[in-house]
Amino acid sequence: MAGAIRGRTPVAVTRALDGLGRDLTTWRKLRHLTVEQVADRAGVSRSTVLRLESGRGASVENLLRVARALGVLELLAKALDPYATDVGRLRADEELPARVRPRGGHG
Repeated sequence: MAGAIRGRTPVAVTRALDGLGRDLTTWRKLRHLTVEQVADRAGVSRSTVLRLESGRGASVENLLRVARALGVLELLAKALDPYATDVGRLRADEELPARVRPRGGHG
């Protein structure tokens, strides 16, 4: 089934969720906002904010809504900028392929 989660969540992903949750909580507290205020500003439910803060995850859209409500959306978006990495800078002059195909003919 397309989009279905396969198997157990990898440990690295669980750690990242926990870390993001702690960071969102810290940002909320630094801004002196309640969970309810963040939820209202983000247009999400209180339980969604609590899920994110507890490291249980939510949709990417809801993560971005909460990040926007906390004033850190731009930081999050910049963190994914491939050209801000060593690899991205080294390959910045290369033309990106229009389509990436698996190596070895496996699909």
